[in-house]
Amino acid sequence: MLISRLMSVPAAEASAQPRPTRARSRVEVADIAVRLFRTDGYEATTATDIARAAGISRSTFFRQFRSKEDVIFADHDELAVQITAYFAVQHEDPWRAIRDAATMVFERFRERLDSVRVRDLVVRDTPTLRDRETIMAIRYEQMFAAYLRSARPDVPPLTAIRYAAAITATHNYELRRLIRGAIPASSPTNAAGDEATDAASEADRTARLAEELATELREVGRLFHPDVADSTAGQGQAVHGQVGESPPELVVAVFPGTITPGELTREVTRALGGRLAGSAPGADAGAHRNAGRD
Repeated sequence: MLISRLMSVPAAEASAQPRPTRARSRVEVADIAVRLFRTDGYEATTATDIARAAGISRSTFFRQFRSKEDVIFADHDELAVQITAYFAVQHEDPWRAIRDAATMVFERFRERLDSVRVRDLVVRDTPTLRDRETIMAIRYEQMFAAYLRSARPDVPPLTAIRYAAAITATHNYELRRLIRGAIPASSPTNAAGDEATDAASEADRTARLAEELATELREVGRLFHPDVADSTAGQGQAVHGQVGESPPELVVAVFPGTITPGELTREVTRALGGRLAGSAPGADAGAHRNAGRD
C-alpha cells in the first residue's frame, strides 16, 4: 500500500504538469512573460506563473533563464550573439559594419513591434528593469567600441568609444520613436477596412523611420570618418550631376600649428580625394606657406 501511494504521487504530479505540443523558444516564452507582467504586474508574476502560461515546467524555465528579470531582455541576448558572429567575419569597412550591426538591432525590434511595445510599457513601469535596460545599451556600446579597436588598431581608443556611443544613441533615439509613436486607432465603422488602412499606415511609418535611421547613421559615420567608403559619396556626386553643379573650388581647412608640411599635404590630398596630386605647380608650396599662418 505504501509503495502504491509513493508511486502514485509522481504520477499525479506528472499529469498536472503542462504538456506543450512543441518546445518553445526563449523569445516565445519571453513574449508570454511580458504580457503576464503587463496584465498582472511584474512583481506579482512569478516564474511558476510564466512556466504555467507557457506550458513548460519550472525546471525548463530555469534552464532557459536565470531569473524572471532575464526574460524581459531575451532578444537582447540573442542579438548579442548574432552581432558577435557578424563581427567575427572580416569586413572591409569596420565603421560601416558597426552601423550595419545597429541596423540589425532596429530591424529585429521592428519585426516584433507589438511585443516590443508591450515590453517597453512594462520596463517603464518597473524601476529595476529601467536600470537593466540602461545596462543593455552600454553593452552594445562596449561591443561596438571593442570591435572597432580590434579591427582598426590605428583608431584612437577615445574615438572608438565616441563613435560607438554616437551610433548607439542615434539608434536608441529612432527606436524609441518607432516604439512610442502614435498607433492608429480603428473606427468602429467599417472595422475591417480601417484595420487594413491602419496596418498600411503603420507599415509606411516604420519604413520611413528605418530610412531615417540609415540616413542618421551615415551622418554619424561621416562625422567620425569623412573618407569612409560608403554609398553616400556616390550619392553626393550624383546630386551635383543632376543639378549641373561642379565641385566647389574653395576649400577651407583648419589644422594645428604643429603639423608638418608633409602631414598637411597628405591630409589635404586625402580630403580632396587625391586631386591635389594633379594640381598646378606650386600648389604644395602655397599650402606649406599657409600652414604656418594657422
